[in-house]
Amino acid sequence: MILDSLVPRRVSELLAGLVAVEPVIALHGPRSVGKSTVLRRFAADVGGSVLDLDDIAVREAVVGNLASVAGGPAPVCVDEYQRVPDILDALKARLNREGSLPGTAVITGSTRQDALPATAQALTGRLHSLTIWPLSQGEIVGIREDLLETLGADADGVVSQVPSSKTVRRDYVERVCAGGLPLALRRSGAARARWFDDFVRASVERDALELSRIRERQAMTELLGLVAAQTGQLLNLSAAAEKLGVSRATVESHLRLLEDLFLVVRLPAWGKTLRSRVSVKPKVHVVDSGLAARLLRLTPDKLAGLDPASLADFGHLLETFVVGEIRKQASWLDEPVTLGHWRTSDGVEVDLVIEYDDGTVVAVEVKASERAPGSDFRGLAQLRDALGPRFAGGIILTTGARSYTYSDRLHVMPIDRLWTPVTPEPRTALPHGD
Repeated sequence: MILDSLVPRRVSELLAGLVAVEPVIALHGPRSVGKSTVLRRFAADVGGSVLDLDDIAVREAVVGNLASVAGGPAPVCVDEYQRVPDILDALKARLNREGSLPGTAVITGSTRQDALPATAQALTGRLHSLTIWPLSQGEIVGIREDLLETLGADADGVVSQVPSSKTVRRDYVERVCAGGLPLALRRSGAARARWFDDFVRASVERDALELSRIRERQAMTELLGLVAAQTGQLLNLSAAAEKLGVSRATVESHLRLLEDLFLVVRLPAWGKTLRSRVSVKPKVHVVDSGLAARLLRLTPDKLAGLDPASLADFGHLLETFVVGEIRKQASWLDEPVTLGHWRTSDGVEVDLVIEYDDGTVVAVEVKASERAPGSDFRGLAQLRDALGPRFAGGIILTTGARSYTYSDRLHVMPIDRLWTPVTPEPRTALPHGD
């Protein structure tokens, strides 16, 4: 899978709407995810220009003229604002003078705002943050995904409308290994592998060190590798600390830093008040399945094997791939949703729980097999019975071709339904509770 042209981003639609109501919009996300492209397109559409603070000459000019830069024609567009976080103080001063007018500025950054120095908190209450995740499968192939919208409205109806899949296991392997980072998708084979290696090196050696001034470069890289080896699983911080030869506190600090750089995403435990003896530990996912595969030196040919090791590796990477695709779709919704995983002390689990703002819940299990035997529904069935009418549906996503209903509100669908849209039905609100 090679990307040979720029693709429209769904987040651009959100940005166009938000500038009409929000004073400052910040686009956050990993390196090379397309933030600058989205910002440049936006600036071109509104007849503006972009200040690129990655350019040292521009950066030096901005540092010496913060008030003038922040006071320029709205919207002020600043790329990689974390290079000069004082620009936020200058924007705050403008908003104090002129009032919090919508569309004053649009900025981008490759680190989470709360990871920056105190000055970066200057716009608290006036800044709306959007996360740009790697390209979704729909964005890559030019299809508008709608899975989260349709599942919350009518999961039973969605299953009945899904045609048989023609995607085979090898296709899924290729997609998982490719991931969604645009510059990686423009390469193949050894060139793609080199790009991923350079991406990690730049993130750890430049961005991470700039944020925290830490010196444990090797430990950071090794921790990222450990997370990749446990992507889609609970991370044992004590075991990781012992393996790396550092303290548990250091591992926790480094893990937060990897999150701040959007290299790692923690999926929190969900339903802690639903019943006793539910795990409170988060799962960890590498932000991009292609990056995770490269960190583990797993190629499509290796993952295509049917030996136990290949099957296990593919299963974990496939879960990260699916969770990532659903996270991307969640970031585009007008209605906020909460994502988490559910796991009990006796080992019953659900890979992904999606809770809509009205309390409706959809649960998803990911299987790297073509079939879903009855035992695979154990976690979904327990969650359905615990939630009652709040439970809209439980879905097992498989690499098989068939879509069917197994029992009451429990279904099987092919994974490629993630980027195969159907027409949604109106949603019915349910009583909220936990």
